[in-house]
Amino acid sequence: MTDTVIEARDLRRGYTGGFEAVRGVSFSVARGEIFALLGTNGAGKTSTVELLEGLAAPSGGQVRVFGLDPLTRRAEVRPRTGVMLQEGGFPSDLSVTETVRMWGGVTTGARPAAEVLELVGLAARSSVRVKQLSGGERRRLDLALALLGRPEVLFLDEPTTGMDPEGRRDTWALVRELREQGTTVLLTTHYLEEAEELADRLAILHEGELVLSGTPAEVTATRPARIRFTLPAGVPAARLPLALRAAAFGQRVEIRTERLQEDLTELLGWARENGVELAGLDARSASLEEAFLEIAQNRRSAGDRTDDDTMAGTR
Repeated sequence: MTDTVIEARDLRRGYTGGFEAVRGVSFSVARGEIFALLGTNGAGKTSTVELLEGLAAPSGGQVRVFGLDPLTRRAEVRPRTGVMLQEGGFPSDLSVTETVRMWGGVTTGARPAAEVLELVGLAARSSVRVKQLSGGERRRLDLALALLGRPEVLFLDEPTTGMDPEGRRDTWALVRELREQGTTVLLTTHYLEEAEELADRLAILHEGELVLSGTPAEVTATRPARIRFTLPAGVPAARLPLALRAAAFGQRVEIRTERLQEDLTELLGWARENGVELAGLDARSASLEEAFLEIAQNRRSAGDRTDDDTMAGTR
């Protein structure tokens, strides 16, 4: 039986004026799993995570962390969780070490400052004032404070924003290490590569609703693969095998397919038999980015059609 650590059931969050940022979201996260919440700006990611962290009460539905309500049972839940917000408010004149020690003073079972700064790659910057840190270094400091209490559950809200590529990779390695040690991680991110690299499972939110979830492979498998190439001058796309559903833009051709291996084999066989060179040939499965953008575009188009239908009904 799966050991569920985080659970949201029909979760809703409304604001003054009637705006509903989270609309009936349901998912669960198992112990030792990395779960990513994806979505465009305004999709409801942060609003959802704040409910899971016990920072606000849901307008409807239910949240459980360790089987407990994180708001009403905060005294029991909070010492077992670590939270990395999108932006921390640090006193700018304190040094990095002073900031960690100050935070450690109100953290149950806090790690030594030197230990946690070594974990996040800030040991060499320990005596630097916070105001002198780069944006990426401040994100590392945010992460250090989230890890102070050796959390069983770690909430990461856009954890690598502002980090350079090296810092991002180092943070990914640390998150994987934490998972190997049994930490459950729920993260939001705008970096789709980050979700592909880290997440065991993910969910895509759009306008407050959960529209697709699964492993990264399962999510990308819902979208067709593509084959791209350029035909030589004088070879029209109409000469391609009829079984290949191709779209041509001059000599540039794109084939969308759910049978990548079969269609690629047929294409290469046709090219060999006809002595045609396929310049810039590129064949690949759908990426998470493609799946994400297609979901957002399709739902936006559907919304536009609904608006058009509504307007048509009023004319």
